[in-house]
Amino acid sequence: MSKLKTGIIGCGNISGIYMENIPSFDSLEIVACADLDVERARSQAEKYGIPAACTPQELLDHPDIDLIINLTIPGAHGDVCLMALEAGKHVYVEKPLTLTLEQGRQVLETAAAKGLYVGGAPDTFLGAGLQTALKLLKDGVIGRPISATAFMMGRGHEHWHPDPEFYYAEGGGPMFDMGPYYLTALVQLMGPIRTVAGMTSKAFEKRVITSEKKKGAEIPVEIPTHVTGTLAFESGAIATMITSFDIFGGSSLPPIEVHGTQGSLRVPDPNSFGGTVQYKKLGDEEWTEVPLIEGMAANGRGLGPADMAQAILEGRRHQASGELAYHVLEAMWAFHLSSDSGSFYDMKSSYTPV
Repeated sequence: MSKLKTGIIGCGNISGIYMENIPSFDSLEIVACADLDVERARSQAEKYGIPAACTPQELLDHPDIDLIINLTIPGAHGDVCLMALEAGKHVYVEKPLTLTLEQGRQVLETAAAKGLYVGGAPDTFLGAGLQTALKLLKDGVIGRPISATAFMMGRGHEHWHPDPEFYYAEGGGPMFDMGPYYLTALVQLMGPIRTVAGMTSKAFEKRVITSEKKKGAEIPVEIPTHVTGTLAFESGAIATMITSFDIFGGSSLPPIEVHGTQGSLRVPDPNSFGGTVQYKKLGDEEWTEVPLIEGMAANGRGLGPADMAQAILEGRRHQASGELAYHVLEAMWAFHLSSDSGSFYDMKSSYTPV
């Protein structure tokens, strides 16, 4: 078997880039797509040349499908992953792995019991930008990494998104929306996280939608919209991180910087596969830009499930793994739990890089 027969559940906006990219990967073949709105599934199947469109249950029951890519809304991630595993399918899910730590553990335990693979987004760290930064660290260009900063600074989504309510409800907020990209990148760069100290706040109890579809409607803000804190890694390095929907004047802070004993490294936006990588060594006056190594620099969503499929075929570990996705999920919760308790949060999970 040279390709894993694959089905996609969830045919919303994000599905298009997966459906566009997957035919270029040697390890995957999409045979069906599904959505609660079957007409939407049919539309995507026709647009991207997918052989069949069906309901989610029909896809789960499909005898030829080996792997399910779960692109449903975050609130359904855990349930759909468990349904796929119970149906005997490997599963790769968009971020986050699940909304709760309990269900995240259940997904990993079910997969282990059934001998199945679980993978999770983001897979942006597999792109040329982050891989170039990782190579520089491994080559010792800036010495031993001792600290990092990570900033996702924005004003929220109600001014542009047609349906922004989710971002301010339970399971939303800047950490659960964008934190997976930044934390996944930091774990790749710095290693597994040991301890988190977090503080959270929110600027408004309600927000007013200014995008056209629902202009003027009010959204109750149920979650923190500014999440900040410190991460201590098992290596001894420390990072400062902010994710915020409360930055209304813009920010010039860099997405990620890593600082070592012999210099500093500027890392691209972790929500991209390419970007600019620069370093500045001790004694240098200017930053040096580094050509990206060969690899995916455009929007390469699908790299994660493609690597997972190849790993299944070869019987090896995969890179965008359930283990990594759960470690990141716990770290996101750690910021909130630390803030709520007024104490440090010691991580229960870890992660071993592939």
